[in-house]
Amino acid sequence: MKPMPFRLHVLLWLSGIILACLVTIPAKAPAQAAAADQLPEGPTKLLRFADISKDKVVFAYAGDLWIASRDGGAARRLTSHVGDELYPKFSPDGKWIAFTGEYDGNPDVYVIRTDGGEPKRLTFHPSNDMVLGWTPDGKNILFRSDRFSAPPSRYTKLFLVSPQGGPAKPLQVPRASLTTFSPDGTKIAYLETSQEFRTWKRYRGGWSLPIAVFDLKKNSYEELPKTAGMDLFPMWHGNTIYFISDRDGVMNLFSYDLGSKQTKKLTDYKEYDIKWPSLGPDAIVYENGGLLYEFNLASGKVRNLPVVVRAEDIETRPEFKNVAPSIGSYSLSPSAARALVEARGNIFTIPAEHGSIRTLTKEHSGIHELNPAWSPDGKWIAYLSDQTGEYELYTRPQMGGQESRITSDGGVYRYGPVWSPDSKKLLYWDKVHQLWFISLDEKKPILVDKSDYGDIADGSWSPDSLWITYSKPHRRGSNDVFLYSLGTKQVTKVSVGFYSDNNPVFDDGGKYLYFISTRYFYPSVGQLDQRFNYYSTDGVFAVTLKADEASPFKPQSDEEKAADEKKDEKKDDKKDDKKSADAKPGDKTPDEQKDEKKAEPVKPIQIDLDGISTRIATVPISAGILNGLAARKDKFFYLSTPQEARQFGTNDRTPKSILHVYEVSKREDKVLLEGIDGYDLDKEGKKVIYKAGPVYGIVEAAPGKAKVGEGKLNLSELQVKIDPREEWRQVFREAWRIERDFYWDPHMTGHNWKKIGERYEALLPWVAHRSDLNYLIGEMIAELSTSHTYVSGGDQPAKPHVSVGMLGADLEPDGGYFRITKIYPGENWNDATRSPLTEPGLKVKAGDYLIAVDGQETHSSQDVYSYFQDLAGKLITLKINSKSTPEGAWEITVKPTSGENGVRYLDWTDANRHKVEEATGGRIGYMHVPDTSFPGIIAFDKQFTAQLDKDGIIVDERYNSGGQIPDFYTEKLKRELLSALAPREGKDVPWPPVAIYGPRVMIVNELAGSGGDAFPWFFHRQKIGPIVGTRTWGGLVGISRGIPLHDGGNVTAPESAFWSTDNGGEWIVENHGVDPDYVVPQRPDLVISGHDPQLEKAIELAEEALRNYQGLPPRPKYPVAKQ
Repeated sequence: MKPMPFRLHVLLWLSGIILACLVTIPAKAPAQAAAADQLPEGPTKLLRFADISKDKVVFAYAGDLWIASRDGGAARRLTSHVGDELYPKFSPDGKWIAFTGEYDGNPDVYVIRTDGGEPKRLTFHPSNDMVLGWTPDGKNILFRSDRFSAPPSRYTKLFLVSPQGGPAKPLQVPRASLTTFSPDGTKIAYLETSQEFRTWKRYRGGWSLPIAVFDLKKNSYEELPKTAGMDLFPMWHGNTIYFISDRDGVMNLFSYDLGSKQTKKLTDYKEYDIKWPSLGPDAIVYENGGLLYEFNLASGKVRNLPVVVRAEDIETRPEFKNVAPSIGSYSLSPSAARALVEARGNIFTIPAEHGSIRTLTKEHSGIHELNPAWSPDGKWIAYLSDQTGEYELYTRPQMGGQESRITSDGGVYRYGPVWSPDSKKLLYWDKVHQLWFISLDEKKPILVDKSDYGDIADGSWSPDSLWITYSKPHRRGSNDVFLYSLGTKQVTKVSVGFYSDNNPVFDDGGKYLYFISTRYFYPSVGQLDQRFNYYSTDGVFAVTLKADEASPFKPQSDEEKAADEKKDEKKDDKKDDKKSADAKPGDKTPDEQKDEKKAEPVKPIQIDLDGISTRIATVPISAGILNGLAARKDKFFYLSTPQEARQFGTNDRTPKSILHVYEVSKREDKVLLEGIDGYDLDKEGKKVIYKAGPVYGIVEAAPGKAKVGEGKLNLSELQVKIDPREEWRQVFREAWRIERDFYWDPHMTGHNWKKIGERYEALLPWVAHRSDLNYLIGEMIAELSTSHTYVSGGDQPAKPHVSVGMLGADLEPDGGYFRITKIYPGENWNDATRSPLTEPGLKVKAGDYLIAVDGQETHSSQDVYSYFQDLAGKLITLKINSKSTPEGAWEITVKPTSGENGVRYLDWTDANRHKVEEATGGRIGYMHVPDTSFPGIIAFDKQFTAQLDKDGIIVDERYNSGGQIPDFYTEKLKRELLSALAPREGKDVPWPPVAIYGPRVMIVNELAGSGGDAFPWFFHRQKIGPIVGTRTWGGLVGISRGIPLHDGGNVTAPESAFWSTDNGGEWIVENHGVDPDYVVPQRPDLVISGHDPQLEKAIELAEEALRNYQGLPPRPKYPVAKQ
């Protein structure tokens, strides 16, 4: 798990095990689409990012900028682009508004006249440029950007740009986020990092930093007094710095008098936080409860700004959309005539070839219906629906018609259903690890089993509908297969309990039970470390259900038959031939006669439970990574995934699966389809529906008969009328339910979750854009005061994106052109760290000038990145010269990258490593671990194994963004010297060889979190070495799954929390962080002067420990044989 970096991306991890309480927001009838005149009377709400001038207020609403009088009234639209426009800031004279816009897909700085007009783009760098305000003299716009930050995207720096355009100029402060200038422009009050976008209220971890004042002329630094809580949005007016703080639980406005050094609370809101405050000439404007208010600086009084927005609200307009990209579950009808899919909360059947798509359920946007399943008799569709406000099971005739509600006890998230073969019962399971079945006649749920360690998610039926088989998780992370008898209610364990068994299915004949099991242990040896891992561990196994039933895979033996046996076989063949010759029109064919027999009542199967775990036989197929087992008569199907699926590469493309069919009587395993994501079978196993990316197709379930792309379903008419307002209401309520059902603490950390849901649902009528909905959901889930509560995605308007090519170099205006001041070395064998100007044979070096790009002459009055628009990844020609003139320039051909994060990060780590080596005489190594996911694992092993010759190592995990729980890091770092290996030739080798035995020191900071919290906590707990730096982020309540929202959005619910077994048991790290042994702030004044105080302290500690480190002792004398 990881804290959200500046770019606000999400990474999910860690399985959860705790139950959630069952509270319900009362269901309401879906509302009709609300036009502007149907909104509640009074001021418009959800007006965000406001700023105020002497007579106007500007704000963002529904992704666009609007302006209105400070006295309220109707607002006037300033922008209307499909991308978001935000952070509007008036110029000191009130004539201009600077803002961040996404006109070309990237957040850049723009400026527009207060009375409207065409916005002018000022920045072109591909990083995020977020407007903060203006310099007091109005000559420059202040913005923050993660350009040039290393590690990338983990913090921002400050820049100035002229409203007329030109190169952006960096301020010297190493890190800064929310910032305000002093009235004379010589100082700034700022936060090094901030959490204004975090969905985490009442945060108290290491990221909660003090507001500081930095003198730009003297390079001096002073912190304001800090209490518990988050202080945000410093605003400097006169001799007072205003800010908001949640030190009392809710964000309110405070002031700090620079003369008296006193802090004063100015507002006292109890319910909603103050959001996005902004300073004007005589007032502060802010949002609270969706409404805009101004705080008068002279009088200290607050008044509401009754602004009304009468917008077209184009994003709320109902429209027809093709929902094929939103298909969730899919399956086949019993005869394969149609496919059954769920998309955008609606259920459809799609013809295999001829006919029209049929919408099974009434078109709606305010109900989520999912997981449809076709009954084996072909008559019914079962599905889950939240139309009551909770997920219940329903059935409906397959041609449409009146639905029937099957369950009435909803209150927790459910999965399934799975039909019984007799089409009379349904199997389903729920979030609290319970497996159920229900009879359609009785409609009384029967509990089959419950697990303490995870979902029971693979239940299936016997052919006589009298048995259920499933696998149940247990403590060691494995599953056991069980049988449940509907007649006796008895549960019987089939597994031997030593392996992980899952995905059990009955064969159609009722003789065997197949399942997948992890029983093959073929170790692979790592090349970097003598450690072993196991990849292709799965196989398919069969259980004979009757004690006297022979295994279908018993040893075979070819034997000669007696002559009379051969004669009898020939007679039988002749009889069959005669029957065919004598057949009359209308007579049943042999196949039809078999079908009639199939239609006869299914006989109950016999299962001898005694000794069943001893009757497990191996199916002779290759071991692999297997899943998706399904059985039909005399054959079964399964998916295998290439071993590369468990490897991480720079492209991170997961290999597609291979569909196999195994014919039991012939003992033949054949490939049916390659390169698919999943499949489903018809009733007889004659046809298969497959998914391969966006393609769905129905083909023959026979080897060699089809390939991906054939039998493709026509999804062009999979249209649904989407009413955004209805859908947003459903999405909001589902997000609320997801937290209720999946949040790790069943008591919701003491919050009245029902009341919180109602508080924020009251603002739903004013949601006019999908991003507004995410904001509202984010405010709601933030009330849990927990890490890893994220909301993202949804059906957002598509934004065009124009790339910007990057050269991997620093360029500065000089002599009318741009001088290359530094070329970053990079690693050109790696796309992520390629540096275009270092390709072999290029005549270019630091100090040269960039004269032209693809024939266009550069001018230092422009932003240099404006010349590289739409050039990333393309071969271009640059004119280079050793002096600032076109005369004598030469041309080189390069391919710019789409970003420079990789080369700048590499340069930062190399510089740190060089500093450590130089200070310690090469005895101490240095490594930076950027995260605890695959990139970090690669970085750790690459750096660790390259420095095994060092006596000690400094482990820098500052800015670690998390991922997994990294006990795999500390396992290597804590290795102790056990012995040494003495070869005949050469030096002795310590054992284990992949280890560093001397001093080990860790550096942490407030931007290391999640897995980056666990890493130092384990490091400290295992007494590996001292920790230097500042307190970490403080987020060790983890997430594991993404629950699909109606429109493809995502909300996370932290499902499990870490606690320590020390001191009789205690919750650890969450909302506090890991405290270092040596607290060393990274003072900006010291950093500007060339210091890294944290790294320098780590070097000091490592050198001190080296004094007592003896290293590998000398080899003992060779033994002498005793006579």
